[in-house]
Amino acid sequence: MQYHTIKVDTDGATTTITLNRPERLNACPPQMADELRDVLSNPGAARCFLITGEGRAFCSGADLASRGEQGVSGGRAAYDALSRSYNPLMMQMAHCAVPIVAAVNGPAAGIGCSIALAADLVVAGNSAYFLQAFVNIGLVPDGGASWMLPRLVGKARAMEMMLLGDRIGADKAEQWGLIHKAVADDALMEEAHALATRLASGPTLALAQMRANIWRGLDQDFSTALHNEAVAQRAAGDSADALEGGMAFLQKRKASFQGR
Repeated sequence: MQYHTIKVDTDGATTTITLNRPERLNACPPQMADELRDVLSNPGAARCFLITGEGRAFCSGADLASRGEQGVSGGRAAYDALSRSYNPLMMQMAHCAVPIVAAVNGPAAGIGCSIALAADLVVAGNSAYFLQAFVNIGLVPDGGASWMLPRLVGKARAMEMMLLGDRIGADKAEQWGLIHKAVADDALMEEAHALATRLASGPTLALAQMRANIWRGLDQDFSTALHNEAVAQRAAGDSADALEGGMAFLQKRKASFQGR
């Protein structure tokens, strides 16, 4: 697939996806969502994805105006775009076979906020902010925001973000537990790359099982979570990385995981 709204660069076992519409603050049309989903569904040799934005924004939200379709407008257009493009992207992020790191530069608004927060680890520059601005234009949060936010920060703070539509800066986002870490703007990509490199050198199959169990566990009872952990442990325990990890422990050396 040829990409027109994103850039994809692979460095070793890390693949960086850059949202690349800086003239629109990386506003995300359905085409961008489709291109993102295509990359994330085909990791190839990648053992970690890093998502960031070109220029001075991560993603300023959806861009339905660029869909290029005629005769469909308003709520119908939003419903169709969500059903066909944005929601499948969010599901792909949840079910991705490798970890995802988000490096948030500038605004992450609307669907951009959802994309960022669906990553496993989110690093934000100090000038970044997270915004659910739907209330200001008479719409409702989408992209899974109404499911993710209460689980990330609790009901009261989720209500604050969605009902008031105020910006949540990087420092507050870290204090709330919304993101992993807030850093200086000029240290953002270095911090994010270090995280991605660390994850890419980890036991890939075990990491995939971990993130799958966390996503599933958000809606499961305790006994089901215990069962899923046992199933995942069986799969991870049979991997070459588990054998290497055990040998490294016994030999008192650092494990060298190969992602197998």
